[in-house]
Amino acid sequence: MNLSPETDRPEETAFPAGIYVHIPFCATKCPYCGFFSVTGENDPGRFFDALGREARLRAGDAGRSDPGGRPIPDTLYVGGGTPSLAGNGRVAELPDLTRQLFGLRDGAEITIEVNPDDVTGERLEVWRGAGFDRISIGVQSLDDAELRALGRRHDARSAVRAVEAARDAGFASVGIDLIFGLAGQTASRWRRTLESALALSPDHVSCYQLSVEQGTPFARREALGDPPAADEKSQRDLFLEADRVLAGGGFEHYEVSNYARGRAHRSRHNGIYWSHLPYLGLGPSAHSFDGRQRWWNTPAVEEYIDALETGAEPPGGTEVLTDEQLLLERLMLGLRTSDGVPLDLVMVYPRGEEVLEELSEAGLVRIGDGRAAPTAEGFLVADRLPLLFID
Repeated sequence: MNLSPETDRPEETAFPAGIYVHIPFCATKCPYCGFFSVTGENDPGRFFDALGREARLRAGDAGRSDPGGRPIPDTLYVGGGTPSLAGNGRVAELPDLTRQLFGLRDGAEITIEVNPDDVTGERLEVWRGAGFDRISIGVQSLDDAELRALGRRHDARSAVRAVEAARDAGFASVGIDLIFGLAGQTASRWRRTLESALALSPDHVSCYQLSVEQGTPFARREALGDPPAADEKSQRDLFLEADRVLAGGGFEHYEVSNYARGRAHRSRHNGIYWSHLPYLGLGPSAHSFDGRQRWWNTPAVEEYIDALETGAEPPGGTEVLTDEQLLLERLMLGLRTSDGVPLDLVMVYPRGEEVLEELSEAGLVRIGDGRAAPTAEGFLVADRLPLLFID
């Protein structure tokens, strides 16, 4: 396979285009969650000191761009875990720390993830004052029975209050996360949650299909013959129901799991991942990518802190991607979005034109303006589409 300059690498961009900070603490561990987090007693002060040390170490690699140089980072995303739980004063320092060490563009998107039961007027004021302009609220459901099944600490009423309070606090973009696909969940029940969500006038909605992750309580439950997730057909029907309801409410389905009230409210930070641009991750288990190499930090909080307290980089792993791997990743990421990929990228593969025609005839891909993009039905099999092009 010959890789042309137009297809083997994304457009040259400064490292990093965006910065992710992982706050690993949670009050309780949800039984479905496969993301890295820790519960119980912790020392947020010691953790944030270590986080600052890592940021300073990484800043030596990334550097800041001057006005005549390459672009400086356009996004900061503080996720977890539960950023709204640990050291709110220290969390509020992160935008300024990022500006000092890496710079942030004027008008940069600065996001914080929160849980509804952590939202108070005082905390919202602190986050807004610190520069966070986008908030992502882990609502998950607006059905109390489903929230109990998911092991969430809040109820539907407190979720509604949190979204309304965030709107009143003046965030430029208010997003909510929802989960679908619980065993026994019906289309009508899911529709009620979606319609209740639309009534809150969010700017962004993420709808995540419930998956059973290895090592979680839900995985142990499934192994005992009590599957917590709906079957594949039900999952499919619920996915398409979300597409119908949210499109009817004025949202664009711009990525497999994500909907925005117009392009202005798309997640710019996540768009960096989907566009295969460089990003920097800080904190335990965080991943980074510079356009060729990917590396990650240890998920062990104490190991992470101990290393940084000695002046060393946190332990972890690294991989250098080949041209073929980079090309396939661009294809896989692009075919998860409504913008799709350039036809030139697909045509690099010997069977590219043939496979593309088959997918178009099957209603899984639409072709236009020199690009190939998945339809709603194509989103359902987005992870499989790129594999069809490999000879």
